[in-house]
Amino acid sequence: MKKIAILTSGGDAPGMNAAIRAAARACAARGVQAIGVRRGYNGLMENDLQPLGARDVANILQRGGTMLLTARSKGFMQPEGRALAMQNLRAAGVDGLIVIGGDGSFRGAHALSAEHGLPVVGLPGTIDNDIWGTDHSIGYFTAIETAVEAVDKLRDTGASHERTFIIEVMGRHAGHIAMDVALAGGAEDVFLPENPRHCSEVVGIVEEAHKRGKSSAILIVAEGHPGGGAAVQAAIEQATGQQTRLAVLGHIQRGGRPAVGDRILASRLGVAAVDALLAGQGGVMLGMQNQQIVQVPLPETWEKRKAVDMAAYACLRVLSV
Repeated sequence: MKKIAILTSGGDAPGMNAAIRAAARACAARGVQAIGVRRGYNGLMENDLQPLGARDVANILQRGGTMLLTARSKGFMQPEGRALAMQNLRAAGVDGLIVIGGDGSFRGAHALSAEHGLPVVGLPGTIDNDIWGTDHSIGYFTAIETAVEAVDKLRDTGASHERTFIIEVMGRHAGHIAMDVALAGGAEDVFLPENPRHCSEVVGIVEEAHKRGKSSAILIVAEGHPGGGAAVQAAIEQATGQQTRLAVLGHIQRGGRPAVGDRILASRLGVAAVDALLAGQGGVMLGMQNQQIVQVPLPETWEKRKAVDMAAYACLRVLSV
């Protein structure tokens, strides 16, 4: 194997640059040419490829986003798009591909490999932490740190005004961010997509908090919970007449300098991805389980559902007294 291409696809996540850096430098150390693909699968179809040497990825470890840029590609979802991408990869002499992204990116990688025989290794890059087969995904540590920092600041103003704050966090259809942010942020309760509840339940939660002497409260809502934070806010105000505030943290959770955990995870997986391809392995995602790098067949990453730790929810309820 003489050339390995690297791309980022789907939503950006802090730590993607660290993974790019690790893979490019591992290629240099192993005597392989790294090829960077700009703008994800669109770049494969548009032949937007560039050599990546060890110096080309200097000073990006600490930067958020992705130097290779990212995009979602409708064209690549079609067989014709993947055929064009493969044509460009062959012309460039690429022997293997590393895809950094989420389950949608892995579907594309699997299709490309199945149809054209290209060895592909996926690295989990999404703040949502919803990919089965890895304890954490690249970007997750930074996202929850960003969200908890916001919760701490909102708690200050909520306490000053004796007000309930509803804080909506990202996560798509998964509640991993919401669960960890709620526990680390000292929330009264959390609303998860995995455990949908009628928003009227929140009224009793807030009333009980006031009976226990609390003058303010923090409620965390995952964006994938039915109705999101707006529905929880409406339920409280309609039932109690209390004035509340809704804070939707949004895309701020995707940005910023990667946390230490994301830098370490991305660095280890980036090197391991190159070594896996050189060992003749493909069609897998590399993840981390119990501090050990593992290989997971790509289809399992979207066919299996990663559960939220409900023991953490039980802990949250105990601590909300």
